[in-house]
Amino acid sequence: MTIEAATSDVEVIAAGAAESGVCEYENEPVPPHARRGVLTVAAVWLGFPMILTCAVFGGLIVYSLGFWRGMLAIALGNAVLSGYVGALSYLAGKTGKNFALNAIGTFGGRGYRVVSGFLATVVIGWFAFQTGLTGSVLAGSAGWDARWTALAAGIGYVAVTLVGIRALSVIGLIAAPLYLLLGVTAIALALRNSTVLEAFGYRGGAGAAAMSMGAAVTLVVACFIDSGTMTADFTRWSRNGWQGFWSSFAAFPLANCVAMVIGGMIVALGAASSPATDGGNFLGALIDTGGWLVPVSIAFVFVNLGSVCAHCLYNGAVGWSQLTGHTMRLLAVLLGAVGVLLAVLGVWSQFEQWLTLLGVVVPPIGTVLILDQLVLPRFGIAMRDAGIRWESFGAWAAGAASALATHLWAPQLSDALVGMAAAALIYIAARRAVRRRGVTV
Repeated sequence: MTIEAATSDVEVIAAGAAESGVCEYENEPVPPHARRGVLTVAAVWLGFPMILTCAVFGGLIVYSLGFWRGMLAIALGNAVLSGYVGALSYLAGKTGKNFALNAIGTFGGRGYRVVSGFLATVVIGWFAFQTGLTGSVLAGSAGWDARWTALAAGIGYVAVTLVGIRALSVIGLIAAPLYLLLGVTAIALALRNSTVLEAFGYRGGAGAAAMSMGAAVTLVVACFIDSGTMTADFTRWSRNGWQGFWSSFAAFPLANCVAMVIGGMIVALGAASSPATDGGNFLGALIDTGGWLVPVSIAFVFVNLGSVCAHCLYNGAVGWSQLTGHTMRLLAVLLGAVGVLLAVLGVWSQFEQWLTLLGVVVPPIGTVLILDQLVLPRFGIAMRDAGIRWESFGAWAAGAASALATHLWAPQLSDALVGMAAAALIYIAARRAVRRRGVTV
């Protein structure tokens, strides 16, 4: 079978899925008549970070730093995400453009392809990680076969993504309340053998292996920095800039903080079975209790991790659809197949290296975009048209290099924050230099 024939077959599948869906406006701004209210767009973001993975990371942070320092790291990381994602969401609501279309103005008519292609590919790795985690969690908690579970779950997650933005809103409204119900239930079960005061006094158990405050903040930021940078794919549906901003507020700090704090409480109450590796994963405690919690917990895994998988695949599909000219649904099928294969092969086990990559490379991208399109124009420094805007790429490279150097030689600091600061300083200096040379704006 030729590549053209295979692509044609997949297009038929994707077209069938699109018949009852809505236009996704992959290659143009969302028109005013298709925009949605703030609650609808907020629902898309709400169920995204309120996931079991964030409970794991919240538990790891508290295990390393103790309860109160852990809560401080979670708060600081979410404050960074709130400002970062909120600014990009404001831009998305103002323009109606997805991330790729907005990136054209900052990185150039040809240069944006590098940035958009990179992020749209990176986010598929996150889809693969969460799909593989579905199999791993149910293998450890319910004794299921990890690979077959990941395969079946991945196919289901692709099917949800094919419905489009409407499905992301619905699954978010289901995933968030279900997480709250089971998270609070897990804490109530843990309080049978501990007290809240004992949790407040928890000093951590990592000892010499504990992460620094800076590393903990980076972990919070890195957890959602990829889709957070591509937030325009979701919040472009908002009616205006401020509605886009408030829609993202549902995720950062609200949903993400709740998810991480619950995981931290599970560890601080002594209810986590393996806090050094599984953090605040509370699924095992629920299943061990038996009764109605067993089927509900299993359903929770699919809905909860399915939410983040569908969102990530949507990000990747929208990004690559704009680059290739094909529809979002076609790319969802193709990229989803790649992600499911990676999940079955076990790529999800490399999550530490993956988060390091995200924390080092991604934050400078959004920083440059925010400065270029929201901050500098207010001071009369307008964008300039170019095929490749080298000052933007230079700032991105400088920020990533600074973050990597911090990771290697100054682990007490936050890679993500150092990268953002370096990218901002270099970009401002570069734009001033370009302006002095009299380059046409």
